[in-house]
Amino acid sequence: MKKYLAEMFGTMVLVLMGCGVAVSLGCNNGDPETVIGTALAFGLSVVAMAYTIGGISGCHINPAITLGVYLSGRMNTKDFGMYILFQVIGAFIGSAILYLLTSNAGLNGTGANDLQDIDVTVLGGLLAEIVFTCVFVLVVLGATAKTNGATNNFAGLAIGLTLVLVHLACIRYTGTSVNPARSIGPAFFQGGSALQHLWIFIVGPFVGAACAAGIWKVIDTEEKA
Repeated sequence: MKKYLAEMFGTMVLVLMGCGVAVSLGCNNGDPETVIGTALAFGLSVVAMAYTIGGISGCHINPAITLGVYLSGRMNTKDFGMYILFQVIGAFIGSAILYLLTSNAGLNGTGANDLQDIDVTVLGGLLAEIVFTCVFVLVVLGATAKTNGATNNFAGLAIGLTLVLVHLACIRYTGTSVNPARSIGPAFFQGGSALQHLWIFIVGPFVGAACAAGIWKVIDTEEKA
């Protein structure tokens, strides 16, 4: 149970801090500094949690990562289901706290994901989530692989910096999810088109994670027993 609670707490922090900064800065594609600030917030949240709960649960705090790890044969079915359940619960808690803060401070929204422009089609948003989640989860699988030896000590930093990079590249299209839990919680409180398009941020990351697991199985050099 401790590792499930760790995942819940870690996801709560990710949503509260990452989405909280996005709302506070008024993240806007027309203002590069707000995009950079938001990207750093998500990346730093992952780094902080990786070195806080990484030794307890592995710090997935993302159902897409959990799927990638599961498909790579690194976790059992029970943990797979429970991790995702507690990640979503953590996202709801983080979003609820953020909603209370913003609604009492004259701020709008909870940092929910959505298509960022009328020129971004549903297909475009879905492809962006698939591609960037694939890249992100592939880095996670590689950075935490046993074949990486001593570099595993820096996995949290590598993963956090990759999330910064992914946000910088993807915010323009979808606000960057690459994490179904991070999208589900905020969309529930924000409603509107964010809730209408929520499926994109569930299907896209899961497909991307499955692709990453497939790629990793092809390039992984670890000998299987």
